[in-house]
Amino acid sequence: MLLESIEVEKFRNLDGKLPCCIGLNILVGDNGHGKTNWLEAIHVLATTRSFKTAKLQETIRFGEELAIIRGRVEQSEDIHRDLQAALQGNMKSFTVNGKRETIQRYLGQLHAVIFNADELEIVRGQPENRRKFLDGAIVSIYPPFVQTLLDYSRIVKQKNALLAAARENDDSIEKTAELLGPWNDQLTKLASRIHKARVRFVERLNEVLEKKLFAGEELSIRYLSSLEGKGDLADYEALITERLNLRLQAEIAVGYSLVGTHRDDLEILFDGHDLRKFGSAGQQRSALLLLLLANLSVYHSQRQEYPLFLLDDIDAELDYKRIGHLLEFLRNKTQTFVTTSKESFAKQFGIDAQVFMIENGEAQIL
Repeated sequence: MLLESIEVEKFRNLDGKLPCCIGLNILVGDNGHGKTNWLEAIHVLATTRSFKTAKLQETIRFGEELAIIRGRVEQSEDIHRDLQAALQGNMKSFTVNGKRETIQRYLGQLHAVIFNADELEIVRGQPENRRKFLDGAIVSIYPPFVQTLLDYSRIVKQKNALLAAARENDDSIEKTAELLGPWNDQLTKLASRIHKARVRFVERLNEVLEKKLFAGEELSIRYLSSLEGKGDLADYEALITERLNLRLQAEIAVGYSLVGTHRDDLEILFDGHDLRKFGSAGQQRSALLLLLLANLSVYHSQRQEYPLFLLDDIDAELDYKRIGHLLEFLRNKTQTFVTTSKESFAKQFGIDAQVFMIENGEAQIL
């Protein structure tokens, strides 16, 4: 998988084209000139999502109605595809070789993994961030899984609305249980699929995860089901059915769903300690990087190719020694895009790289 070039129109402050080299691409420029915006455009083209905002309409330049991102991708030596993301108001569309595709079909065309300060929420933030990490990685390998996630989210919202109404109207438990039955049946089936996929993916991560942090502490991860200790997780569908019945009265009392995979977590420990609570900033950065590298390896083992690796403001998060080790590890594996505000970075690591100067959103090859 190789991004040969990316061209943008009216996406944030960007207009123009970025020709990409097969290995390391370094984007240098002062803060506020658009380095990160180029990475964001690549990420949107690859994943249909921004790593900066949940609302893609915010990426359309102020005063404009339409932003377009185009990319030419080499799937193999003889196969090239032209991808396009068009953003207009609240609408977004994605095409492959001029043909509009569903997100499920589009997602198999290109993929990118991002390392930046915000992604540190995976290791130091709330469980939702770790669930998103797992789900996004699974979707990259098996795009139809996105529909399972969308369906599950819809079911939980519908169930929550029903529970809130039952609580407000002081409906009887019997009436509410009858109304909830069809929703809980669907939730059970979808949650079982999600649980199975996440557990299997974490197993794959563990197979390739480098266990040592940079300072020598041992990293360990484990999928932590909210139903752990409640029964036999090996028979998840039966267990969640039982818990839904047992927790019915409590769900009515609070007015929202208390049982399901939306309450699960990824446990991340160093030397047996909770990384989120007790890890230093350096240990958290190291752990995130090792998780992302493991993600790259799992993706490669499943797809026989590597995703793009995007590293934003890398020298603000890692020292040059660690950066050197990282770039050496990535050499001849991933097509990598790095942003920095320091020209000294490009001098030290840019010998075999394509270096761009970013000024007012425009990219010039140095």
